[in-house]
Amino acid sequence: MAEDVKPTRKNLMAIEDRIQLSERGHDTLEQKRDGLIMEFMDILDQAQDVRSELNGNYETAQTKLNMARAMEGDVAVRGAAAALKEHPEITTQSKNIMGVVVPQIESSKVQKSLDERGYGLLGSSARIDEAADAYEELLETIILAAEVETAMKKMLKEIETTKRRVNALEFKLLPELYENQEYIEQKLEEQEREEIFRLKKIKNKKEEEEAEEEKEAEEEAEAEEAEADAESETEETVSADD
Repeated sequence: MAEDVKPTRKNLMAIEDRIQLSERGHDTLEQKRDGLIMEFMDILDQAQDVRSELNGNYETAQTKLNMARAMEGDVAVRGAAAALKEHPEITTQSKNIMGVVVPQIESSKVQKSLDERGYGLLGSSARIDEAADAYEELLETIILAAEVETAMKKMLKEIETTKRRVNALEFKLLPELYENQEYIEQKLEEQEREEIFRLKKIKNKKEEEEAEEEKEAEEEAEAEEAEADAESETEETVSADD
Protein backbone atom coordinates (compact mmCIF):
# COMPACT_ATOMS: atom_id res chain seq x y z
CA MET A 1 0.00 0.00 0.00
CA ALA A 2 1.26 3.46 -0.89
CA GLU A 3 0.08 4.84 2.46
CA ASP A 4 2.59 2.59 4.24
CA VAL A 5 5.52 4.35 2.56
CA LYS A 6 7.06 7.34 4.27
CA PRO A 7 7.00 10.31 1.86
CA THR A 8 10.68 11.22 1.99
CA ARG A 9 13.10 12.05 -0.80
CA LYS A 10 15.32 9.17 0.30
CA ASN A 11 12.46 6.71 -0.17
CA LEU A 12 11.58 8.34 -3.50
CA MET A 13 15.14 7.85 -4.77
CA ALA A 14 15.13 4.24 -3.55
CA ILE A 15 11.82 3.55 -5.34
CA GLU A 16 13.06 5.18 -8.54
CA ASP A 17 16.15 2.93 -8.43
CA ARG A 18 13.91 -0.12 -7.92
CA ILE A 19 11.71 0.96 -10.83
CA GLN A 20 14.71 1.25 -13.14
CA LEU A 21 16.02 -2.13 -12.02
CA SER A 22 12.60 -3.77 -12.36
CA GLU A 23 12.05 -2.28 -15.82
CA ARG A 24 15.42 -3.58 -16.99
CA GLY A 25 14.63 -6.98 -15.47
CA HIS A 26 11.22 -6.96 -17.14
CA ASP A 27 12.75 -6.19 -20.55
CA THR A 28 15.40 -8.88 -20.09
CA LEU A 29 12.83 -11.48 -19.06
CA GLU A 30 10.61 -10.57 -21.99
CA GLN A 31 13.51 -11.06 -24.37
CA LYS A 32 14.33 -14.37 -22.70
CA ARG A 33 10.69 -15.48 -22.90
CA ASP A 34 10.48 -14.63 -26.60
CA GLY A 35 13.80 -16.38 -27.28
CA LEU A 36 12.66 -19.46 -25.38
CA ILE A 37 9.41 -19.56 -27.32
CA MET A 38 11.28 -19.42 -30.62
CA GLU A 39 13.63 -22.20 -29.50
CA PHE A 40 10.66 -24.19 -28.21
CA MET A 41 8.87 -23.92 -31.56
CA ASP A 42 11.94 -25.26 -33.33
CA ILE A 43 12.18 -28.16 -30.87
CA LEU A 44 8.43 -28.75 -31.19
CA ASP A 45 8.73 -29.09 -34.97
CA GLN A 46 11.61 -31.49 -34.46
CA ALA A 47 9.64 -33.44 -31.84
CA GLN A 48 6.68 -33.78 -34.19
CA ASP A 49 8.95 -35.09 -36.94
CA VAL A 50 10.63 -37.52 -34.55
CA ARG A 51 7.29 -38.68 -33.18
CA SER A 52 6.02 -39.32 -36.71
CA GLU A 53 9.23 -41.15 -37.56
CA LEU A 54 8.96 -43.15 -34.32
CA ASN A 55 5.44 -44.27 -35.12
CA GLY A 56 6.46 -45.28 -38.64
CA ASN A 57 9.54 -47.17 -37.43
CA TYR A 58 7.50 -48.94 -34.75
CA GLU A 59 4.93 -50.15 -37.28
CA THR A 60 7.72 -51.27 -39.63
CA ALA A 61 9.55 -53.10 -36.82
CA GLN A 62 6.38 -54.84 -35.70
CA THR A 63 5.62 -55.89 -39.27
CA LYS A 64 9.15 -57.25 -39.76
CA LEU A 65 9.01 -59.11 -36.45
CA ASN A 66 5.64 -60.66 -37.20
CA MET A 67 6.93 -61.72 -40.60
CA ALA A 68 10.03 -63.30 -39.03
CA ARG A 69 7.94 -65.13 -36.45
CA ALA A 70 5.58 -66.39 -39.10
CA MET A 71 8.34 -67.56 -41.44
CA GLU A 72 11.01 -68.75 -38.96
CA GLY A 73 9.01 -69.44 -35.81
CA ASP A 74 9.16 -67.94 -32.32
CA VAL A 75 11.99 -70.22 -31.22
CA ALA A 76 14.33 -69.01 -33.95
CA VAL A 77 13.47 -65.36 -33.30
CA ARG A 78 13.95 -65.72 -29.53
CA GLY A 79 17.21 -67.61 -30.10
CA ALA A 80 18.55 -64.83 -32.31
CA ALA A 81 17.60 -62.22 -29.72
CA ALA A 82 19.23 -64.21 -26.91
CA ALA A 83 22.46 -64.53 -28.87
CA LEU A 84 23.16 -60.81 -28.57
CA LYS A 85 26.37 -60.24 -26.58
CA GLU A 86 26.96 -56.47 -26.77
CA HIS A 87 24.10 -54.33 -25.59
CA PRO A 88 23.58 -50.69 -26.60
CA GLU A 89 25.35 -48.06 -24.50
CA ILE A 90 23.84 -44.72 -23.59
CA THR A 91 25.75 -41.66 -22.36
CA THR A 92 24.20 -38.35 -21.42
CA GLN A 93 25.66 -34.88 -21.52
CA SER A 94 24.20 -31.42 -21.08
CA LYS A 95 23.80 -28.43 -23.34
CA ASN A 96 22.56 -24.94 -22.62
CA ILE A 97 19.71 -23.38 -24.60
CA MET A 98 18.84 -19.82 -23.50
CA GLY A 99 19.88 -20.64 -19.96
CA VAL A 100 18.00 -23.95 -19.89
CA VAL A 101 20.08 -27.08 -19.35
CA VAL A 102 18.76 -29.89 -21.54
CA PRO A 103 20.10 -33.42 -21.98
CA GLN A 104 22.12 -34.52 -24.98
CA ILE A 105 21.96 -38.29 -25.36
CA GLU A 106 24.69 -40.17 -27.18
CA SER A 107 24.25 -43.83 -28.11
CA SER A 108 26.65 -46.49 -29.35
CA LYS A 109 26.44 -50.13 -30.35
CA VAL A 110 22.80 -49.77 -31.31
CA GLN A 111 23.00 -50.66 -34.98
CA LYS A 112 25.23 -53.69 -35.55
CA SER A 113 26.59 -55.66 -38.44
CA LEU A 114 25.60 -59.30 -38.94
CA ASP A 115 28.70 -60.67 -37.27
CA GLU A 116 28.19 -58.39 -34.22
CA ARG A 117 24.74 -59.76 -33.42
CA GLY A 118 26.07 -63.07 -32.09
CA TYR A 119 23.81 -65.51 -33.88
CA GLY A 120 26.09 -66.00 -36.91
CA LEU A 121 25.26 -66.15 -40.57
CA LEU A 122 24.12 -69.79 -40.54
CA GLY A 123 21.88 -69.41 -37.52
CA SER A 124 19.76 -66.70 -39.02
CA SER A 125 17.70 -65.75 -42.03
CA ALA A 126 16.90 -62.68 -44.08
CA ARG A 127 13.61 -62.22 -42.18
CA ILE A 128 15.34 -62.19 -38.81
CA ASP A 129 18.01 -59.83 -40.13
CA GLU A 130 15.36 -57.43 -41.42
CA ALA A 131 13.55 -57.54 -38.08
CA ALA A 132 16.83 -56.86 -36.24
CA ASP A 133 17.62 -53.94 -38.56
CA ALA A 134 14.15 -52.48 -38.04
CA TYR A 135 14.33 -52.71 -34.25
CA GLU A 136 17.82 -51.21 -34.15
CA GLU A 137 16.56 -48.28 -36.20
CA LEU A 138 13.52 -48.02 -33.90
CA LEU A 139 15.79 -47.89 -30.85
CA GLU A 140 17.84 -45.08 -32.42
CA THR A 141 14.62 -43.16 -32.98
CA ILE A 142 13.44 -43.79 -29.41
CA ILE A 143 16.71 -42.39 -28.05
CA LEU A 144 16.39 -39.30 -30.24
CA ALA A 145 12.75 -38.88 -29.22
CA ALA A 146 13.71 -39.11 -25.54
CA GLU A 147 16.29 -36.34 -26.00
CA VAL A 148 13.98 -34.06 -27.96
CA GLU A 149 10.89 -34.50 -25.82
CA THR A 150 12.83 -34.07 -22.57
CA ALA A 151 14.31 -30.85 -23.95
CA MET A 152 10.84 -29.74 -25.01
CA LYS A 153 9.40 -30.35 -21.52
CA LYS A 154 12.26 -28.47 -19.84
CA MET A 155 11.89 -25.56 -22.28
CA LEU A 156 8.13 -25.43 -21.69
CA LYS A 157 8.62 -25.40 -17.92
CA GLU A 158 11.17 -22.57 -18.20
CA ILE A 159 8.83 -20.61 -20.48
CA GLU A 160 6.03 -20.88 -17.92
CA THR A 161 8.37 -19.82 -15.11
CA THR A 162 9.63 -16.85 -17.14
CA LYS A 163 6.08 -15.82 -18.07
CA ARG A 164 5.07 -15.84 -14.39
CA ARG A 165 8.04 -13.62 -13.55
CA VAL A 166 7.22 -11.22 -16.38
CA ASN A 167 3.59 -11.04 -15.27
CA ALA A 168 4.58 -10.53 -11.64
CA LEU A 169 6.77 -7.58 -12.62
CA GLU A 170 4.32 -6.15 -15.14
CA PHE A 171 1.06 -6.50 -13.22
CA LYS A 172 2.12 -6.48 -9.55
CA LEU A 173 5.54 -5.12 -8.63
CA LEU A 174 5.86 -2.29 -11.17
CA PRO A 175 2.30 -0.95 -10.63
CA GLU A 176 2.93 -0.91 -6.87
CA LEU A 177 6.22 0.91 -7.36
CA TYR A 178 4.59 3.45 -9.71
CA GLU A 179 1.81 3.98 -7.17
CA ASN A 180 4.30 4.51 -4.36
CA GLN A 181 6.33 6.88 -6.52
CA GLU A 182 3.24 8.93 -7.39
CA TYR A 183 2.12 8.97 -3.75
CA ILE A 184 5.50 10.23 -2.48
CA GLU A 185 5.76 12.85 -5.24
CA GLN A 186 2.30 14.16 -4.39
CA LYS A 187 3.10 14.30 -0.69
CA LEU A 188 6.40 16.04 -1.33
CA GLU A 189 4.66 18.57 -3.57
CA GLU A 190 2.10 19.21 -0.83
CA GLN A 191 4.88 19.65 1.71
CA GLU A 192 6.68 22.01 -0.65
CA ARG A 193 3.54 24.09 -1.19
CA GLU A 194 2.94 24.21 2.56
CA GLU A 195 6.54 25.28 3.12
CA ILE A 196 6.25 28.00 0.47
CA PHE A 197 3.00 29.21 2.05
CA ARG A 198 4.61 29.22 5.50
CA LEU A 199 7.64 31.15 4.24
CA LYS A 200 5.40 33.68 2.50
CA LYS A 201 3.40 34.11 5.69
CA ILE A 202 6.58 34.66 7.70
CA LYS A 203 7.85 37.10 5.07
CA ASN A 204 4.58 39.05 5.07
CA LYS A 205 4.58 39.18 8.86
CA LYS A 206 8.16 40.37 8.89
CA GLU A 207 7.37 43.03 6.29
CA GLU A 208 4.39 44.17 8.38
CA GLU A 209 6.58 44.38 11.48
CA GLU A 210 9.21 46.35 9.57
CA ALA A 211 6.55 48.66 8.19
CA GLU A 212 5.18 49.15 11.72
CA GLU A 213 8.65 49.87 13.04
CA GLU A 214 9.26 52.39 10.25
CA LYS A 215 5.94 54.06 10.99
CA GLU A 216 6.74 54.27 14.68
CA ALA A 217 10.19 55.66 13.87
CA GLU A 218 8.64 58.30 11.60
CA GLU A 219 6.13 59.22 14.25
CA GLU A 220 8.88 59.54 16.86
CA ALA A 221 10.92 61.66 14.46
CA GLU A 222 7.94 63.90 13.77
CA ALA A 223 7.24 64.23 17.50
CA GLU A 224 10.86 65.12 18.19
CA GLU A 225 10.81 67.62 15.36
CA ALA A 226 7.57 69.16 16.66
CA GLU A 227 9.01 69.35 20.16
CA ALA A 228 12.16 70.98 18.82
CA ASP A 229 10.05 73.52 16.90
CA ALA A 230 8.01 74.28 20.04
CA GLU A 231 11.15 74.85 22.11
CA SER A 232 12.54 77.08 19.40
CA GLU A 233 9.35 79.18 19.32
CA THR A 234 9.42 79.50 23.12
CA GLU A 235 13.01 80.74 23.08
CA GLU A 236 12.15 83.28 20.40
CA THR A 237 9.17 84.56 22.42
CA VAL A 238 11.30 84.95 25.59
CA SER A 239 13.94 86.84 23.65
CA ALA A 240 11.31 89.19 22.21
CA ASP A 241 9.90 89.97 25.68
CA ASP A 242 13.34 90.88 26.95
